[in-house]
Amino acid sequence: MRMAESIGKLSRTRAIMKKYGLHAKKGYGQNFLTDLHVLQHIVDAAEITKDDNVIEIGPGLGALTEQLAKRAGQVLALEIDSTLIPVLQNLLAAYHNVTIKEQDVMKADLPALIKSEFKDPNKPIKVVANLPYYITSPILIHLLSTPVHWDVICVMMQREVADRLTAVPGTKAYGTLTVAVQYRMQARLAFGVSRHAFVPQPNVDSAIVLLTPRSGEIQPQPVSDRLFFRVVRGCFAHRRKSLRNNLRALLGKKSDFLPVLNDLGIDPQVRPEQLTIAQFSALTNALAEAGWL
Repeated sequence: MRMAESIGKLSRTRAIMKKYGLHAKKGYGQNFLTDLHVLQHIVDAAEITKDDNVIEIGPGLGALTEQLAKRAGQVLALEIDSTLIPVLQNLLAAYHNVTIKEQDVMKADLPALIKSEFKDPNKPIKVVANLPYYITSPILIHLLSTPVHWDVICVMMQREVADRLTAVPGTKAYGTLTVAVQYRMQARLAFGVSRHAFVPQPNVDSAIVLLTPRSGEIQPQPVSDRLFFRVVRGCFAHRRKSLRNNLRALLGKKSDFLPVLNDLGIDPQVRPEQLTIAQFSALTNALAEAGWL
């Protein structure tokens, strides 16, 4: 059974909202995607096949869910807005490979959900989502902090955040978020999305970012993730200050860490965005070995 008209069209979206008396809720950062071409392009970017288990975060009115259901083996859609659950169940009733759950992804036990909701939890797990702008970074960090092997994370976000995720050392966009994501995943900007593709229309443009597992671990491996991210956050605490001044604030003004930087061949006067992830890792290990952490 196929719907006469895809959910992901402007006319269909407006008709659904009118029928169910729905309004986009700012508190949940709801902007409904109404461009069918973009929806299909997202599924293409994630390379969804019948062999994939897909988790969608914030299905909204189900436009992306519908396109995922047509290609994936199973789709688990996590929606925080309880008023949308019956709407989604009605709109997606024809797709028997879709499970709708009322769930805040930030509070979800994702390994347990994967085990309980997918027929074969050992199949590739992919996340595909149109993320709310206000909570994009926390959701990504939450996903990457769980003991789940994500084969693909394909997500839409504000263009500015997408630029930060995919930034390279030496650029203004490169910072703590860049390092946190690229420490675990390879990040690629798939394509941009105009603000005109949404209802209601946001004030900024969006972009799709594709995250895939790194081909190899960062070398050298940091002595611990906790210390590594403590150093990274400390180094980026004041972006306009030099690495030396940020480290002084982190370690204490009397700390004699300059020999460590000298041994690593790092200029104390550079700004933190000049360091690669590998250099942050080496710096963490050297500071720990010297007893400064």
